[in-house]
Amino acid sequence: MKKCLILYDSYHHGNTEKIARAMAEQANAKICTIDKVPTVRTEEYEIIGFGAGIAYGRPYDKMLKAAARFSLQGKAVFVFSTSGMGKAKYNSALIELLKNAGASVVGSFACKGYDTYGPIKMVGGIAKGHPDEEDVAAAKQFIQRIVVS
Repeated sequence: MKKCLILYDSYHHGNTEKIARAMAEQANAKICTIDKVPTVRTEEYEIIGFGAGIAYGRPYDKMLKAAARFSLQGKAVFVFSTSGMGKAKYNSALIELLKNAGASVVGSFACKGYDTYGPIKMVGGIAKGHPDEEDVAAAKQFIQRIVVS
């Protein structure tokens, strides 16, 4: 199993944190919020995961800015996110940023997460109850494939 670090940014409902913790447990990975990045030595890890919630179809700006600070030339990375719609295409901006930094993107995961951001709040939110057990199981299967291969 590859030595794995999972960096994430999660607020509002803790959806992304729930997925990050499930992945870390499955992969026996170190987990760290993006706020703690200055204290992390990324060169010690064979693979790094970057996870964030989605706002307006893009990963949180805080994650994009933090990820841009890393030296990732030749480093294996993966991306994951939670959003009201759970669409993998929302990971594109972060994937492109990591590729442009020289990283090798080995996977991308997305699932639904309870969303009350912006005008969605007026209707009570969407994807209530997510991430659910099926989402967590899918995240664990994803990380297992990534760290074992």
